[in-house]
Amino acid sequence: MIRRVRDEIELVQRHVQVLRAVVSNQPIGIMKLSELLDLPFHRIRYSLRVLEQMGYIQASPAGAVATPLSRELLEGLDREIDEMIALLVQMKRGTVSSGKETGEGGQNPSATFNTAESNL
Repeated sequence: MIRRVRDEIELVQRHVQVLRAVVSNQPIGIMKLSELLDLPFHRIRYSLRVLEQMGYIQASPAGAVATPLSRELLEGLDREIDEMIALLVQMKRGTVSSGKETGEGGQNPSATFNTAESNL
């Protein structure tokens, strides 16, 4: 179970890495992204497809370009990650959330994790 979570986190990490590269270098194609990030074409292609399906990027004749939704995601990413870290710390300590506890911003940490998971 934990291995699957770790694999998903690593996949999301790659998607975010690709998204940041698109935002910084747009428009940009698969070959340039592959060189820039030192990742194989097939991994770049998959991440671009996922990011496009989720509305974070769009294809253009010159390459991938970021949408306004991508900027929103990246601006809130640190907060979302901090809230997930707080959840993991609770798990590590063996504390049980009653469902009434809230993280930063007044949100239930488990609800925040679900939201973050669905965003990527």
